[in-house]
Amino acid sequence: MTPSKPYLIRAFFDWIVDNDLTPHLLIDAEFPGTLVPEQHVQNGQIILNISPGAVQNLQLNNELISFSARFSATPFAISFSPDAVLGIYANENGQGMLFEPTAPGEPETAEEDESPKKPPGGPSLKVVK
Repeated sequence: MTPSKPYLIRAFFDWIVDNDLTPHLLIDAEFPGTLVPEQHVQNGQIILNISPGAVQNLQLNNELISFSARFSATPFAISFSPDAVLGIYANENGQGMLFEPTAPGEPETAEEDESPKKPPGGPSLKVVK
């Protein structure tokens, strides 16, 4: 299955904007392929305002998040993998979601399910006439 993280990022973005709040992303600026303004990185992380009024050409795709924004009146093209996202939240009240850091190339893992495991062989279908 495809990773759920990009879908959750889009869902929280829509929810935050629909409630007239300001969506912010917490990014691991050291994640490979991350292109952000280095002068605004603190402790290897950067917080980005991705509200529709603050960015242009926002793309929240499954493989890449990208947009244009101004930092100190200088335009900058931002891009990073959804795996670099550590959280998305509303700036006004902090509501949102934090994600476990993902190592580059590491597949997304699901929580351990406490339900019993399926027996080997699984279900089978038979034609009944």
